[in-house]
Amino acid sequence: MAKTNIPMMIGARYSRAKRRNGFISFISVISILGVGLGVWVLISVMSIMNGFGKELRGRVLDVAPHVTVTGQGGWLQDWQSLTESIDKIEGVEGYAPYIYAQGLVSLSGSVTGALVKGVLPDEESKVSKVAKHMQEGAFGELAAGKYNVVLGEGLAYKLSASVGDKITFISPQGQSTPAGLMPRMRRFTVVGIFGGFGPDEFDSALAYVHMSDAAKLYKAKKAVSGIRVTLDDPYNARETSAELAARLNYRYYVDNWTTQHESFFRALNVERRMVFITLFLIVIIAAFNIVSTLIMVVTDKRSDIAILRTLGLSPSRVMGIFFVQGVTSGVIGTIFGAIAGVLTSLYISEIIVFIESLVGYELLPKSVYMVTDFPAELRWGDVSMTVIGSLVISMLATLYPAWRASKTQPAEALRYE
Repeated sequence: MAKTNIPMMIGARYSRAKRRNGFISFISVISILGVGLGVWVLISVMSIMNGFGKELRGRVLDVAPHVTVTGQGGWLQDWQSLTESIDKIEGVEGYAPYIYAQGLVSLSGSVTGALVKGVLPDEESKVSKVAKHMQEGAFGELAAGKYNVVLGEGLAYKLSASVGDKITFISPQGQSTPAGLMPRMRRFTVVGIFGGFGPDEFDSALAYVHMSDAAKLYKAKKAVSGIRVTLDDPYNARETSAELAARLNYRYYVDNWTTQHESFFRALNVERRMVFITLFLIVIIAAFNIVSTLIMVVTDKRSDIAILRTLGLSPSRVMGIFFVQGVTSGVIGTIFGAIAGVLTSLYISEIIVFIESLVGYELLPKSVYMVTDFPAELRWGDVSMTVIGSLVISMLATLYPAWRASKTQPAEALRYE
């Protein structure tokens, strides 16, 4: 015959039993709901933050180079000679040369700084998704000798420029004239406007021109600023850049997106950790309700405890009874919270649409926010960590009330019964 686990049996019965004191039952329900709510919110918010981080990272990597190769002084004189080494690197999806320089752009009296990027449109389409983010015009309109330009949406807004306008580029490199040293200027025709990338630095300052036009404007001749390399897996950028630098005998500077945008993504990770810590406090606060519930239950059950002690139940088993009862509340709340959190993360888009239809208001207006939906990425590691943390907190919360119950003296408890 199997031996009965007395603490488990009595603890489970106490958890199911209807309280003589309705207030204790109310506090018990609140403690379960508190734990469940904390777990639900934590899993849901972390999934949404993961989704936003993934969305922003993807938008940045649509335009930012995964790996770049540049030379001393900022110029590569013979970039074609490096392509053989790049071709030998596993995981390289494509590469393209570029000219990258600073300058001023003006239109109808408006003047602002710009980052000018000279590219070969056909090659650039292999390593960048700018062409897929065109708001107006076409990226393929960039042609050698035509002096056309594609502006970022923010830069076009600063200049009040639209497709067909003539804007003036002013290069910081001067040219000698009878009147002295004068800046080089060239008029370009706006043939397109792109937008919808990650950080504002892309849309608000970047202008694309054909590489041959940029070479004439900045006197680059046949040199380029560098080579942009795109990988099939951008998260291998560190290893790939190290391998490429070794193949090039460290004669060139090889950089990658993880260092170029390190501060941005580090800020996202720090924010994610702080949100996790802050929301986990909800679970800890709910655990205090378990403590208060058990203390009141112990007070309410003093006579029962005294009778059990008189019948020979040891203090450790008495402690086990209330440990089981407290942990049961934590387990129930954690399970329901985890289920609700997972379902919310999986169906967040449908839930947001439903909420917007109820309130009649768009939560993320397209005119204000770059990401206009609620992307969610459910990570089972986050779910596991949240569930385990909640269960551990619930167990710790039961220790003191259970210990208090084990210290109950039968004679004292039954004196006035």
